[in-house]
Amino acid sequence: METNLRSAIGWVLALALSTATVPAASAHSLNDVETMLGDKEKYFQPIDKPAPDFTLQTADGRGVGLMDLRGQVVVLHFIYTRCPDVCPLHAERIAELQTLVNQTPMKDQVSFITVTTDPKNDAADVMRDYGPAHGLDPANWMFLTTTPDQPEDTTRRLAEAFGHKFKVTDDGLQLHGIVTHVIDREGHWRANFHGLKFAPVNFVVFTNALVNDAQRPHGHEAKSWWDRLRNLF
Repeated sequence: METNLRSAIGWVLALALSTATVPAASAHSLNDVETMLGDKEKYFQPIDKPAPDFTLQTADGRGVGLMDLRGQVVVLHFIYTRCPDVCPLHAERIAELQTLVNQTPMKDQVSFITVTTDPKNDAADVMRDYGPAHGLDPANWMFLTTTPDQPEDTTRRLAEAFGHKFKVTDDGLQLHGIVTHVIDREGHWRANFHGLKFAPVNFVVFTNALVNDAQRPHGHEAKSWWDRLRNLF
């Protein structure tokens, strides 16, 4: 039942977004979309400030900074691979969101970034295995860690800059919140989706608004694809 529903949502999104030109997708301003989501998505938090900057590296040692991702909408989250419970669930939710996005024309315009907060234990081979194990597509997903010249707590401090609070237990487990951060194409932090219970369709609609730069109000001459999509759920 859940698989069929997910497929149906993906099909509807792909149809709606593939037929939406940029002006049609911008029929509502970003503020309109935020207001709509504020009314229906309790796990959505709009934000408007520069995203914390970073320069990290992939498992293969390739440097990646926030500046390198300009022009892309960035979906970023923090995990560590030894996490026994919520981190794997979060990774799988990111994979679900990625699958929905990648069924639309947004695939080449959205980057999914996973950052480890445990670079000491998340070695390159561990990082390489993590994506396939949780259904993440390397086409537009990267797993990042610290560079060799950075302090070991660099990514934890980055997570704190994104609003996370850490508590490390005696057995080395890290307790922190589960948040999916969304950064626009200019490097501005635009939203948090908290926890794992937010509706994927709401995330995709918001991401599409950022991809299409829906920054300014437009007229309402015709019923938009957003209205048609919203009426289906």
